[in-house]
Amino acid sequence: MTFRYAAMLAAPLVFSSTFAPAADLGSNGQARTPMMVEADTYVVTITATGQAKPRYPGADDFIALGYPSVNVRRLGEAPRFAAQDDGLSISLYEDIPNFRIGPVVRAQGGRYYSDDRRLVGLRKINWSVEPGIFLEYFPVSFIRARVELRYALNGAEGFVGNAGLDFIAPVDRWTFAIGPRIGFGDANYVRTYFGVTPGEAAANAIIPAAFRAGGGVTTVGGVGSISYQWDETWGTSVFGGYNRLVGDAGRSPITRLIGSRDQWTFGASVSYSFNWTR
Repeated sequence: MTFRYAAMLAAPLVFSSTFAPAADLGSNGQARTPMMVEADTYVVTITATGQAKPRYPGADDFIALGYPSVNVRRLGEAPRFAAQDDGLSISLYEDIPNFRIGPVVRAQGGRYYSDDRRLVGLRKINWSVEPGIFLEYFPVSFIRARVELRYALNGAEGFVGNAGLDFIAPVDRWTFAIGPRIGFGDANYVRTYFGVTPGEAAANAIIPAAFRAGGGVTTVGGVGSISYQWDETWGTSVFGGYNRLVGDAGRSPITRLIGSRDQWTFGASVSYSFNWTR
């Protein structure tokens, strides 16, 4: 396996990578804190994250990403739990207790011959942006359910999404989280990354025959994280995840003969928080 590096700037006002240090979580997934609330004072959290992930869906090597994110909340409003594999999102509706909904976006790197000569003859896939919508619900204080439905644009086109549960365990300054994940995509999306046309099979030296991929469930796996809040200012987190390509994504000759069905992700983050008064 090899590593390659890229940098990505995340949009502002997205999720925080730190977690609440208090052990008492409210029913909406927020940790209760005894802070005094000032109407025009906010807590700004700036997070720097480093992450290694498969360079493209089905790849057997990694790309290293470094990106910042910013979270703004009112003083006295504790940070919500956010998993490191969440898309960049903004909550627009929170009137129903324990429920959030809003826009989300993800980015997906491209697949290029210059990165792997074994891909010669297969289609080049440019980077993609995947805007969409997310829904999040806390049935109880320590369980979060989240679904994202997105539409890929530019390199790939088609509907893609993922769903998962997170089991959250705050212990003093520590927060432990783990949960299962499932990914899915429509036929257009899956065919872009895992399909092989007769012309591509003839031009590629490794893949012997065409493969027509269909939509459906593409991955099953899970993620976990360990976070520590050093004080009101600094927090750190380490995380990792594993997804197994299934369905036509796992049966594709691109996956079996060039890439890998095993898709690992891991990384770490550090966050800095400060008060801001308008």
